[in-house]
Amino acid sequence: MARPRRAASRLTSFTEEMARRGLLAESQTLLARREQAGPGVARALNLTEGDAVIHWRRLRRADGVPMCLEDAYLNEVLIPGFLQSGMPTSLYDALEVRGLRPSWAEDSINADVATADEAQLLETDPGVPVLRHSRRGLVGEKIIEVSRTVYRADRYTMWLQVGAEG
Repeated sequence: MARPRRAASRLTSFTEEMARRGLLAESQTLLARREQAGPGVARALNLTEGDAVIHWRRLRRADGVPMCLEDAYLNEVLIPGFLQSGMPTSLYDALEVRGLRPSWAEDSINADVATADEAQLLETDPGVPVLRHSRRGLVGEKIIEVSRTVYRADRYTMWLQVGAEG
């Protein structure tokens, strides 16, 4: 795992990113539960398959219009009592309180088309273009969260800052 010599910019939450764009972020929890990590999530979080993870699925809106569907997976051992304390507005803010806000991430982004279920939740048509964004958020070398987000391509442009003055 390559660690960046210097972070290009602070990782922003969806809420922070929408505010930066002048949009009001809203979040609707569709699912928040303890699960056993499947093979992909276990590998991404550096856990053993079957270990306890928290799965938090949210529909995210910007100015009242669906923007994305996000599935976040967290290592339950690192955040005991997370589900009992009520779901926060911002995952990153809730992690920051615990000293676990990701300071860097490994992201992958690819183009795809919406499934029927995704299209229904995102209030669009099946088969329309979407952006799939996968993130593994870390503090130092500790993997904190893994997320998979599906963005409506007609509503979202991803901005990346690459390189840093040095």
